[in-house]
Amino acid sequence: MDKEFELLSHNLAHNLLELRQRRNLTQEALAKLVGVPRSTIANLESGVGNPSLTNLARLSAALHIPIEKLLTPQDIVCKLIPADEVTVQTRSQGAVLIYKLLPDALPNMDIDRIEIEPGAQMKGTPHPSGTKEYFHCIQGEMTVNVLGNTYVVKKGDVLAFPGEVNHVYVNKGKGVAIGMSVVVLTPLGA
Repeated sequence: MDKEFELLSHNLAHNLLELRQRRNLTQEALAKLVGVPRSTIANLESGVGNPSLTNLARLSAALHIPIEKLLTPQDIVCKLIPADEVTVQTRSQGAVLIYKLLPDALPNMDIDRIEIEPGAQMKGTPHPSGTKEYFHCIQGEMTVNVLGNTYVVKKGDVLAFPGEVNHVYVNKGKGVAIGMSVVVLTPLGA
């Protein structure tokens, strides 16, 4: 067997198994979608199969991916952002630090680490209608005022609230309070 064929067989076996498992399909279920015997899928996933172009096209169609994605090595795209390169915003004359934790723009989502000095507060920005906000306290405790209602969020607690309303984070403690804010915006046109 030549090296090029071995590489293609390896890529197909790895990619097919990963794609099938990611979609929570059994070999039998995928075989039915493709229109082949289960043994064909098993052989391809073990790297010993030599599929016809027709079977590759059927696999591609059943998994809704281009044929190339079955045959090429999948690159793992990771990005390490060193601490000194994480975007940090300051508010309240520097008493509040907001670490922007999503280096890539994700539509409809923000994740921030919020650090508030003792006695300081931060007014949250109301988001579009239908937005959900989740605040997880990881150090100290925060008092969060949401539309006139007060919630004391202690270490480990999560407060879920509509992000479209006025809200304020207050640190009434003696040490720095730290929390994670996850904002899930309503998709435009929803």
